[in-house]
Amino acid sequence: MSFNPRMSILPPAQQQSRSRKKEEEAAYANMRLPDREIVGCINELGIPFTIADLQKPNPIQVQMIFEWFGELLMNKTRQTVDPAMRAAAEDVCGDFGDSLMPPDTRNLMGFFVSLRRLLLDCGVNDFNFTDLTKPTHDRLVKVFSYVINFVRFRESQTSVIDEHCNRAESTKARIEQLYSENQNMEAQLDEMRDNRRQMEALVAEKTRRNEDLKKRLLELRRSQEKVAARLEEAKTKKGELAVELEEKTATKLVLKQDSAKLRPYTLQSPSALQSSLTELSNTLNNDKSHSDSLDRRARALQTSTDSFAVVCGDVASCIKLLEEIAVELSKEEEDNAKNTKQRDALTERGANVRELERTEGLLQRQLAKWTERTATLRAQSQEKAQRAKEKMEELRAVHKKLTEERSDKGKDMERRRVRIEQIEKKMLDLKENIENEVHAAHDEYLKMEAHIKLYITEMEQAI
Repeated sequence: MSFNPRMSILPPAQQQSRSRKKEEEAAYANMRLPDREIVGCINELGIPFTIADLQKPNPIQVQMIFEWFGELLMNKTRQTVDPAMRAAAEDVCGDFGDSLMPPDTRNLMGFFVSLRRLLLDCGVNDFNFTDLTKPTHDRLVKVFSYVINFVRFRESQTSVIDEHCNRAESTKARIEQLYSENQNMEAQLDEMRDNRRQMEALVAEKTRRNEDLKKRLLELRRSQEKVAARLEEAKTKKGELAVELEEKTATKLVLKQDSAKLRPYTLQSPSALQSSLTELSNTLNNDKSHSDSLDRRARALQTSTDSFAVVCGDVASCIKLLEEIAVELSKEEEDNAKNTKQRDALTERGANVRELERTEGLLQRQLAKWTERTATLRAQSQEKAQRAKEKMEELRAVHKKLTEERSDKGKDMERRRVRIEQIEKKMLDLKENIENEVHAAHDEYLKMEAHIKLYITEMEQAI
């Protein structure tokens, strides 16, 4: 006949809580320290404490001991949490924070929160505020036993903890350095963008002025052509008038000779003389009016000559203006070359900024990985604290694991060093390429300058 075992009438949750409680009691039995050892450890810390004080605890003395443990393990005391608790009281109660929440009480409550987190890491899951205000012998023995064992374990793992802390600090310092470099690069990038905008505005202004000067030059050329045409016309007219004046002068001389020849004949007859005199008077008046017209024409020609001199001055000023325009064109070419160089430098800086952002992302991921590994190590330390009998074997396993990780990290660092060297080599090659491009651009600029000078010389010769 089969026999079924007797089933328990307790619910499964209570069974689990009882089994968990039994495990905690077994762990506490292994972690519990004698009263004399506890008192000796506290006295070694520099705090006067006796077995009688442990059996009949004083809340003030117990709070001092816990505060010393908090300062040793977390660098936190009631004074360090005072600013945060004061700010919280002012946010909640306003100006009545000190009256509604006394400083000693709120600082003790803030320190209790940090202390409870520490004791959770030590393995004490039931620490409460009564352990600070109304401590008992059993509770103090339990809490002090866990804390002292944790301190001893921490001292045995000082090298490992310091190594990870140093790595975390170095990683944090590197991140801060990269962040500051990133900020500096962003500031330089903004400055270069501002300079680029200013240079673009200057280039636009130069272009506008160049267009205005070109328009003015075209107008001056048209005016010069008109003045040259008027000058040629005036020269032609002057030649015609000079020829006509010479003809009139020759005619006048001939008439004078004729009159001299005819003068003896006029003396013979008064009436003939009178008529001859009348004719001569008419001829004289005509010659006089003709001479006056010739004088007026001569004055007009002189005025035209003066206007031609003014036109020649305008032509000279136009030539000078053309020379200034050529100088402005050369300056504009230099500004364009500078803008090109600055644009290339801006592109290079943008590439550097992207490279720094990528490196920062890699370092952040590494920091998250190290944080996760630190949390894993903390969980492993808690498990080791609960299993004191297998302490040495687990420590050896952890040591072996850390050695492997260290060798892996060494290989990783070596690979990264090789990669950094390759990147530096690429940067040097890129720098050489940029310098070659700059020299090529300079040569092209010299060629363009020679072409411009040749063009200006041809324009001057054409003018």
